[in-house]
Amino acid sequence: MIILIDGPSGSGKTTLANRLGFILGWPVVHLDDFYPGWSGLAAGRDMVAGVILERRFQRWDWDRNAPGAWVTVPSGDLIVEGVGAVSEASIRAGGNVMTILVEAPADVRKARALKRDPGYAPYWEQWATQEREHFAHLPDVDITLGGSGELGGGS
Repeated sequence: MIILIDGPSGSGKTTLANRLGFILGWPVVHLDDFYPGWSGLAAGRDMVAGVILERRFQRWDWDRNAPGAWVTVPSGDLIVEGVGAVSEASIRAGGNVMTILVEAPADVRKARALKRDPGYAPYWEQWATQEREHFAHLPDVDITLGGSGELGGGS
């Protein structure tokens, strides 16, 4: 099974993915590890299907702003999280897939994201523009988790 966790920056995707990975004993792949830079959300989204099928990805070296080492993803069950994890292509590639959307209010998300990485501040609006484009075309999801932790049905 593949669990795809999507949602805007600072919504809680990584926390949820890491907790599920720990509980289930499944590997977690973070899109943050392979987005090709701050303008790379769409490219990262398009890479997810390949990660699922090929079980590898090329890490992005954020310090050098260049591609880094290749990473092998273990076979079997998998959790993929990040903005862009859920797309028609990633759902098709995964076969047996559960999709989760994590949401939170914009002010909460921004505070969380900047606390985690103060260097993100100059890129917040650039990334938010890419997020809006991605979410305008998001397929229906199986589960929506709100900022306060409530469960909702698919969108």
